[in-house]
Amino acid sequence: MEFDELTSSDALLRAIAELGWRDPTPIQRKAIPAARAGRDVLGIAQTGTGKTGAFLIPSIERQEDQEGLRTLVLCPTRELAQQVAADARDLCSHTELFVGEVYGGVPYEPQIRDLRAGFDILVATPGRLIDHLEKGNIDLSTVEVLVLDEADRMLDMGFRPQIERVLSRVPGERQTLLFSATMPNGVHALAMRIQREPVWVEAAPSATAAETVDQLVYSVRPDRKVDLLLELMKDPDMDQVLVFTRTKRGADLLYHRLHTAGIAVNVIHSDRNMQQRGNAMESFSEGHARVLVATDVAQRGLDIEGISHVINFDIPSDPEDYVHRIGRTGRAGASGDAITFMTAADLGQVRTIERVLGYPLPRVSLEGYDYGGASAADTSTGRPDSSGGRRRLGSRRTEDLSPEELKRLLDVG
Repeated sequence: MEFDELTSSDALLRAIAELGWRDPTPIQRKAIPAARAGRDVLGIAQTGTGKTGAFLIPSIERQEDQEGLRTLVLCPTRELAQQVAADARDLCSHTELFVGEVYGGVPYEPQIRDLRAGFDILVATPGRLIDHLEKGNIDLSTVEVLVLDEADRMLDMGFRPQIERVLSRVPGERQTLLFSATMPNGVHALAMRIQREPVWVEAAPSATAAETVDQLVYSVRPDRKVDLLLELMKDPDMDQVLVFTRTKRGADLLYHRLHTAGIAVNVIHSDRNMQQRGNAMESFSEGHARVLVATDVAQRGLDIEGISHVINFDIPSDPEDYVHRIGRTGRAGASGDAITFMTAADLGQVRTIERVLGYPLPRVSLEGYDYGGASAADTSTGRPDSSGGRRRLGSRRTEDLSPEELKRLLDVG
């Protein structure tokens, strides 16, 4: 299936070609025809599978010759809202549609001026949108398509009251497109209440890691985690590395350690203001910073091409968070590496992740860093990867190692 089978808009097809989108992704193939037919859509797909195009393409085509606010997209975070708005502008580049964005962390006045000037497509976070609604800065009575992007994340962040208030201000006769990476009970209940006989499309089951991501678990003592990271960073192939920590303080401390070691690094978490977060993402995406240290504020919605490695410096407590984190690499068919640091206290969490994934994760034990708990019983070779069974250790492939090195690194025998 080609994009010209999913839209008849010459303007959209021209923009899609300029963006370099060659083949529709599975979620786009399944969701766009239903959305074009006017059906409500409930889309389930892991991150990096083209969900944004799946709801933007039919929405833009629907209103290409109309004026006024017809499409409203709700996103859980300002970073995701910025990226969705940027994609929308790219797709609208050969139309006369105007795309706006509304989110917190920036002054109200420029947003008020923009809202009064008028938009055809608006991308917003729930909290700031409610603020503008209460002040009378925006009218949602003309909305024909309501999109809830990353619905599970919005509910996790406590946005249910704001979502309900937005629902009360948009017309009841509308098309509702709801996209989510997972389907917890809260999202399912919301979908059943606000959608009319939705078409359920699913590109991958919940908690499914991308096949293009090679996954490794490094056994490490807590006091050697920074040293292990610095050791891995000696590999020049680790050229765009996203590192996740559990806390904001931990992110700041790791940032300072890497900076002191001479590594080009930036940091992003919820205590950083909008300008700082935007500058950090821009520096990382443009290659000025080799490493971006982040808390889970960036586990979803961060759409940066070319991330070579994701490192779980601190292991996530939720297996689905693990999937979302490592989904930042290996996107759109590209390959990537995901490395998780496991201390002795983390062994139970790793096993929980493995049970959810349905396969064991290969262990790597480096002399001088290993906490000493990775026994032969806890070590596995994992599933074969797309390179025919070759798997990276950091970015060293097994065929590059001597038998003695391989035995030591995999801690077997």
